[in-house]
Amino acid sequence: MHNTTSQNILVLGGTGFVGHHVCEALSRQGHRITVPTRHLPARSVEIIPGLEVVVADVHDPDPLQNLIRGQDAVVNLVAILHGDEAAYDQVHVQLVRKIAKACKAEGVKRLIHISALGAGEHAPSRYQRSKARGEAVLMAAAQTSDLALTVIRPSVIFGEDDHFINLFAKLQKILPVLPLASAHTRFQPVWVQDVANAIVACVEDPATAGQVYELAGPDILTLQQLVQFAGRWVGHPRPVLPLPYPVGWLQAWMMEIVPGPTLMSRDNLDAMQVDNVPSGQLPGLAELGVVQPQTLGGVFVHAGD
Repeated sequence: MHNTTSQNILVLGGTGFVGHHVCEALSRQGHRITVPTRHLPARSVEIIPGLEVVVADVHDPDPLQNLIRGQDAVVNLVAILHGDEAAYDQVHVQLVRKIAKACKAEGVKRLIHISALGAGEHAPSRYQRSKARGEAVLMAAAQTSDLALTVIRPSVIFGEDDHFINLFAKLQKILPVLPLASAHTRFQPVWVQDVANAIVACVEDPATAGQVYELAGPDILTLQQLVQFAGRWVGHPRPVLPLPYPVGWLQAWMMEIVPGPTLMSRDNLDAMQVDNVPSGQLPGLAELGVVQPQTLGGVFVHAGD
C-alpha cells in the first residue's frame, strides 16, 4: 500500500510542461506543494489547489536550502535541452549536487530525480552524458548518507501542450516539405500524465527508493512516423525528406545560430544517433501502477480525422 498521508513536496522545475502536470497530480492526492520560480507570474501552476509559488533562484545554495527545509520529499525536474558543456554541467550536475547537499543539511531523506532515457557516460550527446553524471552524483550521495533516491528515466514525453509533437505540427503548417535528420531513429514516447502518475507513486511508496525506472509508452515509432503523425493531427500532412547525417548536422548548426529559441541543435542530433527505447533491464510504468499507458492516438484524438 502507498502512503497516502498528505506530504509537503518541493517540485523543482514545477512551472514547466511536465512540472505542472506533476503538480496537478500531487494536488489531486492532497499533497501540499511548493514550486520555486525566478519570475512571476507562474500561470501554469498558480491556480492549483494546495500549491505555493515562491520566487527563488534554485541554483543559489542558500535559497535552495531554505526551500528544502521542512519538506517531506523533493522532486527534481529541472533540465535543459540546449546549451554548451558548461550549461549542461550547471543544470544537470552542479544543481543536483547542491540539492543533495541541501537535503543532507536539512535532514530531508526523499528525492525523486527525473533523468532521461539514454543517459550514459559514453552516450553520443553532451545532454545524455551530463544526465548520467548527475545520476552518478546522486547515487554517490545516496550511498554515503540516508538519502532515499529514486531515478526516473523517461523517453520523449508527449501531451497536447507538449513542445515535441506541437513543434512538428507547426512546421508542417508553414512548410511544403519537412527536411528531417535522423528520420529513422526509434522512440517510445510516453504520455505526460502517465509520467506524472508514476512520480506520484514514487512520492507515496517508500519501496520505490533505491530504484531506477525507465518510462516509455506502448508504441515504438521512428522520428519520421512521429512527424507524419503530427502532420495528420493538425490536418497538414507534408512529405518528409530524410536527410543524411552531414546535411542534418548543417541544418542543426543553422538552427543554433538563427535568432530566437533553438528548435534543434547538433547535440540533439548526436543524441538521435541511438534509438530512444528502454533497455528492458529495469522496471517501468507497470511497476509504478500505470498498467495501461496511453498511446499517441489516444491523446491526440483528432489525428487522421
